[in-house]
Parts: sequence; C-alpha cells; structure tokens
Amino acid sequence: MDYQLNTRLNGNIVLTHRFHERKPLQHDKTLYKFIWVQSGSLMVEVDHIPMYLMKDEIVTLTPLHHLEVKQIEGEYLTFLFNSNFYCIFGHDNEVSCNGFLFYGSSNVMRLKLSREETSNLYDIVRIFCQESAIHDNLQEEMLRIVLKRFIITCTRIARQKFQVGKEKGKAFDIIRQYYVLVDQNFKEKKQVQDYADMLHKSPKTLSNIFSTCKLPSPLRVIHERVEAEAKRLLLYSNKSSKEIADILGFEDQSSFSRFFKNMTGESPVQYRNSVEGKNGQFIRRYCYFAPMGKP
Repeated sequence: MDYQLNTRLNGNIVLTHRFHERKPLQHDKTLYKFIWVQSGSLMVEVDHIPMYLMKDEIVTLTPLHHLEVKQIEGEYLTFLFNSNFYCIFGHDNEVSCNGFLFYGSSNVMRLKLSREETSNLYDIVRIFCQESAIHDNLQEEMLRIVLKRFIITCTRIARQKFQVGKEKGKAFDIIRQYYVLVDQNFKEKKQVQDYADMLHKSPKTLSNIFSTCKLPSPLRVIHERVEAEAKRLLLYSNKSSKEIADILGFEDQSSFSRFFKNMTGESPVQYRNSVEGKNGQFIRRYCYFAPMGKP
C-alpha cells in the first residue's frame, strides 16, 4: 500500500513500499523516516555510509540524513512524516521529533525486532491503512495518533535495547537534550561548557553521565556533529572548503582543514575525491552476498 496525506498547514505523512521510486520524497529535506525491512534484505547509504539491513530491522533518520537505496532483495516499508504534521506543538519529550529515536545517539538508531515486536508494528500499520480509507474531518488527527503509537512502540524497543530503565531514564533524557542542543547550535558553539550552561549542569557532570551510559564524551559528540555536517556539504554540495569553513563557524579554511584531517585522516579535498572509489569497492564487496534486485 502507498498512502500520502498533505494537510492545509503543510503537514505531510507517507506510508510507502516504493520509496526508491518516488523522487519527490527522496529530495524532500523535511521528512523524518522509519525504514523497516519486512523480508529479505536492503542495502542503503546514509550520509554515504553503507548499511546492510536484514529482515525485521528498522532504522530511524532525521531530515538531515541523506538516504539512498542501493539494493533491494525483498520488501521494505518506509514511514515518513514532517514536523508540520507531527511536531506542530514544538514539544520536547521522548516521543517528539526531538525524541530518543532521532536524538538518542550520535549514530543512526538501528533496531532488531523480535517476533512479538514485529507483530505489534504490523498491527499499527494495519490500523493506519484502515484509517487512510476514511475520508472525514477526523482523519488527520487519527493518523497523527496512529503515528504516535508507532513512535512510542519503537521508543520502547529502543529503550529496551539500551537498557534504559527508571534509573537510567533521567540520564538518557539529559543525553537526548544534549544531542538536540548540539544539533541546533554546533555551528556557533563548539565547547562543552556552552551546552552545560544551557542544561544547568557542569561539564564534569555531563562527562560522568555520558561515561556511565557508555557513550562518547560530550566533546566528541560536538566534534562528530561538525564532522558529519562537513561530510554532507562535501558530498552533496559544490561548496568549496573555504565556504564550508565559513558555514561551520571556523575562523578560516586552515583551521577547518586541520579539524577535518584530525577527525578523518584526510583533507576535505582528499575526502571528496576518494568517496566515489570507496563506494565502488563497497558495492563490489556486497554484490557477492546479495545481487542487485530489480528496483
């Protein structure tokens, strides 16, 4: 089933098995995404980093992530929505657009579903499909409720994966808020102290929280966010290193180049020129395990 609803307030929600065929969705930079492999396997690239997904795996992506579907061997479902549809109240909690699924880690959230969890998500999708056929003035709100149920269910799965109980709950909420603040301010603020002040914590307290939860240090989180944005600009724009340095708030091109080489081992120019070759090596490597299916 493919379904899309556009609201009067520019809200957008989509359920599709054909994301790889729908160019407007691929080019829409406002969409949050759930990618759920329902059978077989799926090869994707997220910010040019390869991911090989198997049956009953789900990944969650923010509008900032660049997604490309490379290889399909089976079926997958994509559940997409924008902030105007779901985050219209600007709320900041665990099941919002700023929630744990999208800002709980520096890495892409990747979940492996149990049989029971898979069944629960199928039930929610079935309800969504039923509601999509009812065209009345309550449909939009009902679809929003169903989406929230899907997000809550996935959040519970993620909390279990990370063993987030009551004791760790508060710590992970601080971590989530930290990731959100870094995402909003990393171009201007690159010191842990800046974010500690916003969270009313000391830098040492933040470091202890991240260490207890076995996560990268708060400073590393900032650096990885800057690195990720630099890579996106190098790969998906024609901007020069000097322009990227300005965008990311570096004093000059030299300081940006030093930072990038310390993080990646390559200069910005070397990284931009080497990506195509690395991508080709990955495709050749995985074609042995999963030959290219029909798009």
